[in-house]
Amino acid sequence: MPLDLQVGPPVLTINQGSTFVVSDMDGGISDKSELGVFSSDTRFVSYWSCAANGEAWLPLTSGANSYNTCRIYLTNPALLTEGGAVPEGTLGLTIERAVGEGVHEHLDLANYSQEPVRLNLEIVVRSDFADLFEVKEHHFMRRGRIVTEWRPASGELETSYVHDDFARSFIYRMTNDGPAPHYANGRVTFDVSLDPGGVWHACCDYILVELERARAARCHLEGSFSPPQANLLQERWMEQATSLRTPNEDCYRLFHQSVEDLGALRLHDHDFEPDVWLPAAGVPWFVTIFGRDSLIASLQCMVLNCGFVRGALKKLAELQATEMDDWRDAEPGKIPHEMRFGELAHFKRIPHTPYYGTHDATPLYLIALHEAWRWLGEDSILREYRDVALRCLEWIDRHGDLDGDGFQEYRTRSSLGYENVAWKDAGDAVVYPDGTQVHQPKALCELQGYVFDAWMRMAEAFEALDEGERAAALRTKAADLQARFEEAFWCEDLGFYAFGLDPDKKPIRTIASNPGHLLWSGIASADRAARVVKRFFEPDMWTGWGIRTLSADNPAYNPHSYQRGSVWPHDNGMIAMGFKRYGFAAEAARVGHDVSQAATYFASYRLPELWAGIERKPGLFPVLYRGANVPQAWAAGSIFHFLQAVLGIQADAPAGRLHVDPELPDWLPELTLQGMWVGRSRVDLRFWRDGDQTRWDASMRQGHIDVDQSAWEPWKP
Repeated sequence: MPLDLQVGPPVLTINQGSTFVVSDMDGGISDKSELGVFSSDTRFVSYWSCAANGEAWLPLTSGANSYNTCRIYLTNPALLTEGGAVPEGTLGLTIERAVGEGVHEHLDLANYSQEPVRLNLEIVVRSDFADLFEVKEHHFMRRGRIVTEWRPASGELETSYVHDDFARSFIYRMTNDGPAPHYANGRVTFDVSLDPGGVWHACCDYILVELERARAARCHLEGSFSPPQANLLQERWMEQATSLRTPNEDCYRLFHQSVEDLGALRLHDHDFEPDVWLPAAGVPWFVTIFGRDSLIASLQCMVLNCGFVRGALKKLAELQATEMDDWRDAEPGKIPHEMRFGELAHFKRIPHTPYYGTHDATPLYLIALHEAWRWLGEDSILREYRDVALRCLEWIDRHGDLDGDGFQEYRTRSSLGYENVAWKDAGDAVVYPDGTQVHQPKALCELQGYVFDAWMRMAEAFEALDEGERAAALRTKAADLQARFEEAFWCEDLGFYAFGLDPDKKPIRTIASNPGHLLWSGIASADRAARVVKRFFEPDMWTGWGIRTLSADNPAYNPHSYQRGSVWPHDNGMIAMGFKRYGFAAEAARVGHDVSQAATYFASYRLPELWAGIERKPGLFPVLYRGANVPQAWAAGSIFHFLQAVLGIQADAPAGRLHVDPELPDWLPELTLQGMWVGRSRVDLRFWRDGDQTRWDASMRQGHIDVDQSAWEPWKP
């Protein structure tokens, strides 16, 4: 059993949609930090502190009640007041915060002494309106003008920022029991008088204003603290999502937390319909529209709910590039990487308007479109995005293959473009076996697999659209790619596929996690898959908490780096899906087990974006990467890939079928997926171990779909 530890950064993070708060554990927001109140890539609050007669409160305990609420308990230090000394621990201050469109805050002060107490409760709140990119880089340049105005009649403190036509403002509105607050020397001060056993209460609204739009989250219902609209949205999400029942408490808690996190990451500003959503990538750095992240999270969530894939397909189609633009690395047909809404994007000082520096989002879009069709059973979705798909396919041929050799390579053109534009997008992520950097152009192995998978899937889609000639052409291209890929990328002496091809088209003979995605896509040779799987469990790649991104034997290895030896749960989830696809069910379950065991050490079983690639040993625990996004969409979604791999679930809603191929490990003897949508039908699936065998049954909640047992097979062009 793991130690009873909670591993994670000493901060409180709460979020809802595009608004989030990151504070110290005592509720404070310190200067020159990455903390603050953020919305739409702008930091609206850069400093917050609370004092009693000028003395800081003493922290007792704090925590998040849910994804969008937190509670902080403080007590007083020894105070000298006009009425006499107040011993330490006499008073209790509780701070509650909830995120909705804006932020709502409760301050509750109680006097536990037998003497009356009078004090000044002082709050300092400041705004720098920094762009999120500047906060992350710790490099902030003031460009516009900030003005602060106190309105005593309404108890409002408004701080405004104007830079040409970019304007933001923050309103801190207060109501309380007792005399109205006043403002001086940069402090809002409440004159609080408490009888013995008395209590004092204040409500504070954080109103975030973007041009004419004011974001607020107020407390409307008696006894309800969390913003009611946020509650309704989350409740609907939880009702529509597949639920899990299992005696494995760790698995249950990880599943439930991941469902909640994904609901919290919905970008409600971009909702198209009640059940058509778009997921943000993660808090705090990626609360925005992302191509690759949204598509992978959508693929993970098919067994949960198809609302995300509907939203991702629609929004990314709207943003598909239509012209060449070197500044944004855009080419016709390309799916975007990232879109930003802050000051730097507004004045085009960064290319994220949107930025198209991603090579994998375009084939992943086609993969997600096909998978959505398989789960929804709607030919209409293929017709709706047919032209988008054709433009994606044209981009793959014309712009994805830079030199016409049939392989996908990338090279950025923007002066602020990224060095690496596959999922490992850190500038130092792609290295030779001697640890030196590989320069552009680069043909990474998984990009070939994604394109192969996309061509095979779209061949099936075009057959459904009665375009047999186009389907046959795609299968022919896929078969040719697979044959040439094996010849160019397989390294017989390593028993592994090359990381990629370098600018001279020579194999990058580096052992990394990327070839695991080849099994996920189905491009890998079936007779070589066993060697690839075995290689992942060698000590240099296997940590006991998951598969490393880079071999520990590589000179560039650093377990605490972003992508040169760390462990990413989404990477492991995709690799586990690949293991299952090639028949390595026990190995897939092993990866799922050990990653889920890592989750038991993180607060609330919330999987972070990544953790250090240190070796698991008795008495040790996983080490969080400094700056990891928590929550993070494709980290949360990895549990659904692990379960899909263990259960062998494949939807074929167009044919009215659901395929399962379960092989439960001994650590997961029983589980039930309840209310899973396949097409217009909703089904409960129960799985249990019977000796060494796995049994299952299915019962329909709504509609009807045939459920049968059949094994996955790699694509066969």
